Amino acid sequence: MTRDPSSETGRFVLGITGASGAAYALRLLELLLRGGHEVHLVVSDYGRRLLADEAGVRTITLEGILPNLASSTDPDPRPQDRREREPCALPGRLVVHPNKDVGAVIASGSFLHRGMVVLPCSSASLGAIASGSGSNLLTRAAMVCLKERRPLILCHRETPLSLIDIENMRTLTLAGAIVCPTNPGFYLHPQRVEDLVDFIVGKTLDLLGVEHGLRTRWGGR
Repeated sequence: MTRDPSSETGRFVLGITGASGAAYALRLLELLLRGGHEVHLVVSDYGRRLLADEAGVRTITLEGILPNLASSTDPDPRPQDRREREPCALPGRLVVHPNKDVGAVIASGSFLHRGMVVLPCSSASLGAIASGSGSNLLTRAAMVCLKERRPLILCHRETPLSLIDIENMRTLTLAGAIVCPTNPGFYLHPQRVEDLVDFIVGKTLDLLGVEHGLRTRWGGR
């Protein structure tokens, strides 16, 4: 059997759309890079506005998105386990793709990776993926995940849901995607907004099969 090289490189795809929730995306990206994984990032036009409005991000580069990570080898200031206290990632582990470049490698089924997350996922992007629209790189890469039977995690963040959203979620679930709404639990008694962010990010990492030290599970494990 041919081994999937992505299992060794820890390669993932992250899509960011225009639904509110930049903190979720930035924290997930940070932890994947800190863990030594390779991340291929694609941001929609509204996702760029989201990052600018909610996080002050003006350039979609490692320095622009995570300046502390780009310039420092300090451990994560949050009290997590040793896996997050390794040296920070090199810039080469983050590959940014323009959303209009539908010919980028992540749009090809021959590009091997361990899964794609759309976080946050807007209703518009949810609908485009459900309808099979590949008019931009983000939705095309998601469609490739479905046809190649690779993990596709859609972290929808809009509420309330219309019947259209519900039907799109049903369609995508039947197609093999995992719909993971950004609904944090409170059984771990969060004290800060960051705790709520980590709850969702930890759940997402669990779905990707990525080890982490975040306290997100029942019983604190």
